[in-house]
Amino acid sequence: MRNWSRNLVVSLVVVVALLLVGRPAMTQAPAAKSQTYAAPRMADGKPDLQGIWEARNTAYADLQDHGGSYGILPGLSVVEGGEIPYQTWALAQKNENYKNRETTDPMAKCFLAGMPRTMYLPDPFQILQTPQAVVVVSEYVDTWRWIPTYDLQRYEELDSWSGDPRGHWEGDTLVVETTGFNDQTWLDNAGDFHSDEMKLLERFTRTAPDTLTYEATITDPKVFTKPWSIKMPLYRRTDIPRIMENECYMYADEAGKGVHNAPPGSSSLKRALVVESATRDVRRVWGLRR
Repeated sequence: MRNWSRNLVVSLVVVVALLLVGRPAMTQAPAAKSQTYAAPRMADGKPDLQGIWEARNTAYADLQDHGGSYGILPGLSVVEGGEIPYQTWALAQKNENYKNRETTDPMAKCFLAGMPRTMYLPDPFQILQTPQAVVVVSEYVDTWRWIPTYDLQRYEELDSWSGDPRGHWEGDTLVVETTGFNDQTWLDNAGDFHSDEMKLLERFTRTAPDTLTYEATITDPKVFTKPWSIKMPLYRRTDIPRIMENECYMYADEAGKGVHNAPPGSSSLKRALVVESATRDVRRVWGLRR
């Protein structure tokens, strides 16, 4: 009887041991090799970033985590680390901006959205590319950026809405360094703002056929305690053949709400027509079809 019991125990031990040995063999299949996306190339060998792109998030409303409120949809933060590192006085100013956002947001006056806000507006934008430059054209009031990718001296004491960008390639990533901003734009509709000392470092990397990974680092010692970054995917709009026009000035004029205290039909309309004319010239140079 003892021998029978001993044999049974030994048999069970052997079976368990075989099961334990066999289990890793069943799960240790050869690891699949990670496949890195290879972006299509331009004639000069650089990644082709061309196309119509758009963000699918609520960063235009608020870069940080936020619930819904009037004029703002709820959404998650695109800020690395979750929060923007404001100086104490600047955080108070941001909160004041938020309270008065319906009238004090520069976009409420049809001003240019500025950078990086233009890149994540709910308006698609188009990227055009040559060996010498990358051009970004947005639907919003026909905003366009000319980003030279060759050695070009910066313009001294430039004070502009979209800054003075210079681009270069780091591997398959387009890196854009921009200075020369004014302090008249916000970073979103929630009152996040910057000063005229802001420096912007952007990175554009095509990570899938219809995905462009966008990263931006903001440095502004007047407003923030340290540099901070945002990151988001931008998606290619394959459902539309071209971008349209979002002519804020013209729409305000037609609605009898001339901005900048201008009466309907006067300066706001004229400015919209000037912008439209300039955009046509840009499109003509680049061979774009309307």
